[in-house]
Amino acid sequence: QVQLVESGGGLVQAGGSLRLSCAASGSIFRNNAMAWHRQAPGKQRELVASITSGGSTNYADSVKGRFTISRDNAKNTVYLQINSLKPEDTAVYYCATDRRWSPTGWKYNYWGQGTQVTVSS
Repeated sequence: QVQLVESGGGLVQAGGSLRLSCAASGSIFRNNAMAWHRQAPGKQRELVASITSGGSTNYADSVKGRFTISRDNAKNTVYLQINSLKPEDTAVYYCATDRRWSPTGWKYNYWGQGTQVTVSS
């Protein structure tokens, strides 16, 4: 059974930083890309960052330069370092894995339960 467990969210002032963690089952982690998505109230879920099993990364334009995704294969954990937080970063952040390409983009089969990030102005 695949499990993804996020942690590290919280309430932070604008300009602050957070590091989110996502611990994954070993068998799914090592051979798959991992990704962080977020969903703000009233908005669609969006992909913010992804990292392949080989360590190649990709970011949404809105977070480039502020978010850094990384993975520790020994710990089966993926991280999202978020700096210079803005109120518009407020959202539930989800990690996901086991992606498949579709005509509308990458689709992920396994999701964590999410961790809330709230940024106050």
